[in-house]
Amino acid sequence: MHRAIWLELDESGQFYRDLRELGSEQIRQQLPAGDVTVRVEFSTLNYKDALALTHHGPVVRQWPMVPGIDAAGVIEESDVSAWPIGTRVVINGCGLGENFWGGLAQRVRVKSDWLTAVPATLS
Repeated sequence: MHRAIWLELDESGQFYRDLRELGSEQIRQQLPAGDVTVRVEFSTLNYKDALALTHHGPVVRQWPMVPGIDAAGVIEESDVSAWPIGTRVVINGCGLGENFWGGLAQRVRVKSDWLTAVPATLS
């Protein structure tokens, strides 16, 4: 199972906010394209995310959206040899929560060039 905060805007302009649970097959179908999947351990809640969650301001550019402009966690799937499974990473910006599903979820799939490795000296 995969939980994510889900934002949706229907054809009539009605805004919906929900906590969704997706099964493993749904996750594969629903996560956006990318070459690395990160199991999210931490994400922040900041002003921009608050605007997205309350549908104030033009933060979300693609619907449906999972908000969260950042995430920290562990790589659990990778198509890139430079980013092996088990690597601890941070992702910040890059359109997360605007154009690409963000960190307010248990998993996020992103482009590997958006990742920053967490130094071994940090927990």
